[in-house]
Amino acid sequence: MEDLGTALRRWRDRLSPLDVGLSVRSGRRAVGLRREELADLAGLSVDYVVRLEQGRATSPSAQVVAALCRALQLDPGERDHAYRLAGLLPPADGVVSDHVPPGVQRMLARLRQFPVGVFSADWRLLSWTPSWAALIGDPAGLAEEQRSLVRAVFTGASAGLSRWPVRNADPGMPAALVADLRTALADHPRDRRLAGLVEEVRRDSAEFARLWDTGAVGRHVSARKTIEHPDVGDVTCDCDVLTAPGSDVRLVVYTAPAGSADAEKLDFLRVTRGRGVVAASTPGPARPARS
Repeated sequence: MEDLGTALRRWRDRLSPLDVGLSVRSGRRAVGLRREELADLAGLSVDYVVRLEQGRATSPSAQVVAALCRALQLDPGERDHAYRLAGLLPPADGVVSDHVPPGVQRMLARLRQFPVGVFSADWRLLSWTPSWAALIGDPAGLAEEQRSLVRAVFTGASAGLSRWPVRNADPGMPAALVADLRTALADHPRDRRLAGLVEEVRRDSAEFARLWDTGAVGRHVSARKTIEHPDVGDVTCDCDVLTAPGSDVRLVVYTAPAGSADAEKLDFLRVTRGRGVVAASTPGPARPARS
């Protein structure tokens, strides 16, 4: 019977470095990803990945398995198989999925020159390109709950994405975000994380509570936004929100017209600060299983 370590090695061997935004140098012997590359993508130590593959680490948390599934670009069936091999229940229906589909991950790797962030249905940042980190700020050192756009927009806390440097030209953006969150709650009625987020932000933000009580339902869509950057000053971009059919995730993409001063600023940041591979969320403390 297959164990988790064997499955991880098989999935790692089949994944091309190009699919995760890594260049392939001549003379490379590894067929797929190296352990070091998988560890970096999943936010784990190389030693822990080695112990998992060798069967010496036998009880990974749901958070660790979710990070590995994203890094290995598993489809939903493979993701559920990985959870079972780890002795965990697969993510239940009716909850917000943190699983980023393989096609979205490959697209993210090929869009590395653009600032792109991938969010779950409750607007938690899951993955991002190096250009996103260069423009918005690098979320790699943040705990997962600190990567919440909803908290950043409404609570004004001193940590995490609450240092959000984005100004919205559209004053209706907060209302649209609340309406989108209400729709997500209807779509995922069993998600305790989502329900807890709504309860928390209603308590902490009078604006959120007022907007929530209007009962509006809708989707957070595209808008024009200005990013306050400490090195290059204000950068005004078109911000487009894209959805992947059959998936909960949303891609937030920032672009500027070719030849514009804002496009030049984006290029400068990409060259000087946007090096590296596509990032994924780093596992924190163990949490209830979700995709």
